[in-house]
Amino acid sequence: MAARGEGGYDCARLDGDMWVEMNQNAPTAYLWTGQVTCHDMSGRVIPCAGSGQDAEWRKGAPWPEPRFETAGAVVLDRLTGLVWSHDANPAEFPLSWPEAFAFVARMNQEATFGFTDWRLPNRVELRSLVSHQTSKPALPAGHPFVNVVHSWYWSSTTATISPSHAWYVNMEGGRMFFGEKRQFFLAWPVRGAGNGVLRATGETRRRDGAGGEVPCPGGGQDGEIRTGRVWPSPRFVVRGDTAIDRLTGLGWHMTAPLPGGPVSWEEGFAAVTKLNAKVEGGWRLPNINELESLADCSRHSPALPSGLPFHESGIVYWSSTTSLYEPDWAWALYLDKGAVGVGKKTTAFSVWAVRDAEP
Repeated sequence: MAARGEGGYDCARLDGDMWVEMNQNAPTAYLWTGQVTCHDMSGRVIPCAGSGQDAEWRKGAPWPEPRFETAGAVVLDRLTGLVWSHDANPAEFPLSWPEAFAFVARMNQEATFGFTDWRLPNRVELRSLVSHQTSKPALPAGHPFVNVVHSWYWSSTTATISPSHAWYVNMEGGRMFFGEKRQFFLAWPVRGAGNGVLRATGETRRRDGAGGEVPCPGGGQDGEIRTGRVWPSPRFVVRGDTAIDRLTGLGWHMTAPLPGGPVSWEEGFAAVTKLNAKVEGGWRLPNINELESLADCSRHSPALPSGLPFHESGIVYWSSTTSLYEPDWAWALYLDKGAVGVGKKTTAFSVWAVRDAEP
């Protein structure tokens, strides 16, 4: 185990043998979105069969039933192995990013709820709570949490495109963007390393509130702790027209975006259908969790891992996932930043096809 820094946090990954065991036994490194309904361009519910939408495929690690297990003041997410505070707003008031870390440090000093290993979740962990079938809040139906605020929650991950900002997730609708670290948002502490179903974000650096790089130890930032499944090396291998992501088991089409330029959401599905008619089938429009799994939080413009074999040129890519906050909108990945947002289905975004890779 590495030497411990301020607040008891490790400056390197957790014990390597534990991570190997987790990675070998864990399912795919991204989650099912939770979406079970399909919607047309106007947002009306339609049959899923033949639509190509997220809810038809339901790809990603499936949710256990029940998903959450409450034990007093803490809640175990049986899907990810993470333990969250039952109270989704234990600080009661919004905090700046540095104040959020200080609040969690005080929780550990005081052994809040009987534990001394609380931390601020990284952006993948925070977003793992989001359900894409619900809104207000965008949490799984029947969740046990209390005091969930329909607003932005801080993650421990700095936004590399603007290091004076950090990633946050909106629990009203599920969007993920970044805010200035001196602004005031909410903190939802987590503990545990998880069970390996979530990948590491790719972040390896620690930044102060102004965005300057500072050495470890101290504070519990994503770049120090680096929780999540370690990326294989090399992460991608090319087979013909497919780049296989050895982390997620997904195969991405080497042509990104697909020819024809930015298109509407409906035209995006048509572009994938056209691709399947020309080549060996199995291609689909990825759901938003599949798309987000490509994001490397240490990079921007594009926010993709170094050495990626793609020749991408798009900025925003459609997913097959409808936004249940406004069903005439759909989820998209903003590849320059690595942000997860939405676009009206009539908007023109790029298309990147995916399929399940053969072992």
